[in-house]
Amino acid sequence: MDGIKTTNKRKQPAVIAGIFAVAILILAVPARFFLYPTPTIELKVGIFSGSSWDVPTGKSYAVVEDVIARFEAENSGVKVTYVSGIMKRDYSEWLAEQALLGDAPDVFFVLPEDFNLLAAKGVLEKLDSRMEKDQGFDAERYYKGALSSGQTAGEQYALPYESVPTLMFVNKTLLKKEGISLPENDWTWEEFYEICRRVTKDRDGNGVIDQFGCYDYTWQHALYANGLTLFSEDGKSCYLGEERAEQAIRFVKDLQDLNQNYTVTSKEFDMGQVAFRPFAFSEYRTYMPYPWRIKKYSDFEWDCIRMPAGPEGGNISELDTLMMGINARSLKKELSWELLKAFCYDEETQKQLFSDSQGVSVLRDVTESPEVMAVLGEDTPGESKVDMTLLGQVMKDCVVIPRFPKYEEAMVLADNGITRILNGQRSMDNGLLVLQREINNYLRN
Repeated sequence: MDGIKTTNKRKQPAVIAGIFAVAILILAVPARFFLYPTPTIELKVGIFSGSSWDVPTGKSYAVVEDVIARFEAENSGVKVTYVSGIMKRDYSEWLAEQALLGDAPDVFFVLPEDFNLLAAKGVLEKLDSRMEKDQGFDAERYYKGALSSGQTAGEQYALPYESVPTLMFVNKTLLKKEGISLPENDWTWEEFYEICRRVTKDRDGNGVIDQFGCYDYTWQHALYANGLTLFSEDGKSCYLGEERAEQAIRFVKDLQDLNQNYTVTSKEFDMGQVAFRPFAFSEYRTYMPYPWRIKKYSDFEWDCIRMPAGPEGGNISELDTLMMGINARSLKKELSWELLKAFCYDEETQKQLFSDSQGVSVLRDVTESPEVMAVLGEDTPGESKVDMTLLGQVMKDCVVIPRFPKYEEAMVLADNGITRILNGQRSMDNGLLVLQREINNYLRN
């Protein structure tokens, strides 16, 4: 027994020394380790308040908040933040200021009108290599037009988040009063013009036309419907000199002539005096359901169909797309890519757009799903049962405006020149060729 006691006594100093060593190590660890055992990584998101499509909304941050909550739950130690209250009209300036200060968000919304500049100035990270290497990412899920909205010079700088195609709104009450059936979705310019001709009239007999065929059908709509875009993809050539362009401009001139120099405005359409008006799908999503339907268009029944087809084209709509990109100077690009996908590629997020936003999912399998069709069907009260299966086809057949550095300025030149032609200030015969030459000189210099 004495031997055993002697052994324990010898071990005691060693045990005590070990305890002191552990204590010293614990004291050496900063106190914040115990308060914050996992370092917090902050990701900043750039967003704006209100609707992306300039329509009333009561759920400005609903989708964003839900995406952030899911992302943080799936990524321990990551905190996603954003600055609230930035209005859409101020967002471009705010984002530009942040980029100049070197403090742009890691991931941010990209408005169509800002895309060219942000890509050209190196603010946006190129995404091609990430898309190719990510085995869980399939670009084929996107509608081609939506995906190409984030491309310039053949490279991907942003992913599509939400799209809005243009559809033709139809005043069903006016057509019914005139004994005219609602056009089918494969209708043509010929049918469009004939209906406009029939409904354009002086209803009260005072010598002034007060019922009209269409409002806001532009030469751009006609150009797309006739199988043509204004510019080449590389932004080096203008196509106004082509025969298809002249057909489109002449068709718009014929429609305008029906009104006998009267300028139709949105007021006439809102009052139920106009048969047709091209509208963004976001308008349909906002004003078809109660109560906005009652507030906006209470005096007539209306629905939407595809745009009319020109002789050389099809029932093609313009597509407007809100995009998201990664800050090229972000220090957290891997996490930023995952967050970008949470917004633009996640099925749950894209489905939520149909309940908490006014646009269309950019993923084909979401937009064309029975679940989404059911949600859209709930928004069409009374007799207004629009076949929303047309939406997938509209998204597939849309036209995306080529984006290049001089696009906005070239569009101003084109619009001013064509407006002079439509107003008779410039000859139609050679005016388009002259205008094409002027725009090409600008694009190539």
